[in-house]
This record gives sequence, structure tokens and C-alpha cells, in this order.
Amino acid sequence: MGIPVKLEAFEGPLDLLLHLIDKNKINIYDIPIVVITEQYLDYIRQMETKSLEIMSEFLVMAATLVNIKSRMLLPAPETEEEEAVDPRQELVERLLEYKMYKYISEELKDKQMDASRALFKPPTIPQEIADYREDVDVGALLSDLTLAKLHEIFRSIVKKQVDKIDPIRSKFGKIEKEDVNLAAKFAQIQEYGLEHRRFSFRNLLEAQMSKMEVIVTFLGILELIKIGRIKITQECLFDDIIITYLANDIVQMEEASF
Repeated sequence: MGIPVKLEAFEGPLDLLLHLIDKNKINIYDIPIVVITEQYLDYIRQMETKSLEIMSEFLVMAATLVNIKSRMLLPAPETEEEEAVDPRQELVERLLEYKMYKYISEELKDKQMDASRALFKPPTIPQEIADYREDVDVGALLSDLTLAKLHEIFRSIVKKQVDKIDPIRSKFGKIEKEDVNLAAKFAQIQEYGLEHRRFSFRNLLEAQMSKMEVIVTFLGILELIKIGRIKITQECLFDDIIITYLANDIVQMEEASF
């Protein structure tokens, strides 16, 4: 009674050939066709499958190997016009192509296994945040205004204030710190807006008595824009900015987020 031998399962004849090449540590570009053919046929004899479709694939490759073996044993015809073609060349190309696709399939399988271990959570937004709407559309109010425009106007106003200073008399006496009441100036701007409704930003700044008052007035305008009590427009680049007061009352300083 013979000892049963369990053979490895291969996906096809090319898979078996690659196994034999790796097992014998053979250079795929220089296959000893006699050795490989004998080992391949030995495996065919031991196959226990009864599937005609599977066996036919292995038998076709066996016939191909035998054909290559016989062609290599016969002397090649000597011709000066054409070089001798290696009978193994087509088989080597098929093996290399199969080896490449096999490597790619293994890489894709590894990626599939890695992806199966990853979990994803769909994005969720709390309902109170999704329902939130701003009271004032700040983007619409500031759509035609840029920091560059405001900066240019501020520089021109400051320059005019500097030009008003006598370079000689300004050096006389003692310079004291100006105290500007921020809340009072904020209320003053709103009173001015209620009275005039539509007025020039440049004229408002030029009416201030000092650089500190210009700065505080400028900050007050920015705060009123932020809380949506005024609207600003400018026809062309570097033109004067027109301020329109939208509210009908005066908001207290402590109620603003200044």
C-alpha cells in the first residue's frame, strides 16, 4: 500500500511553473527546460483531479514544454539573414506577465483586508447648529469693503491731522495724554447717524480734533458694522465711503460686543 501524498493546489499551469522555478532557484530568463519539463510531468502524473477542464489546461502546457524541449534538442538552422530565436522566449514572456498580475492581485487583496478593518462614521451636525442663522448678514454688509480701502482712508485722515500741526509750536509746552471716553464717542457716532442718516466717512473723521479721536471713531464705525447698525458703500476704488445708518435708536456700549 502506497503512502498518500498531498500535493499543493495551483491556480493553473503557469502558477505551477513559477512554483517549480522558485523551488529550484532558477533564473526565469534562462530556464533549464529539461529539468522543469520532467518535474512538471511528474506533478501531472500525481494529480488526483477528475475535472477534464482543469486537466486540459495542465496537459496543454505539458505539450508546450515537450515541444520546446524537442526544439532545443534539435540543431538550429544556420542562416545569415535571421538570428536564431530562443524557443523559451514566448514562455518566459507569459510567465513574467502572469507573475506581474499575480503580484498585483496579492497587493489588492492586502488592501481589501486592510479596508475591511477600517470603520467610517458619517458626518453629523447637531440640530441646534444646523438651525442657527445669523441675525445680520455681515458678508452682505461688507461685500464692497476691504481692509485695504479702510487702511487707505485712515492713512489719508491721519496725514491731514499731521499736516495741521505746526512743526515749531507743537514742540512748545508739555504734552499730556488725551483721555477719550470710548462709550461717549460710540454714542456720539450713533447720534450723528440718527441725525444725518447718510453721511461721508471721510468728513466724519476729519471733524475729529485729534489722532486719538480719529482712532476711537474708526473703531466705533467698525463695531457698528459688526452689529449691523450701519451699512457702508463705495462707488469706485479710493472714493469716499458713504455710511448709511440703519437703526432708529441708540444701542448702549455695554450691549455691543466691542
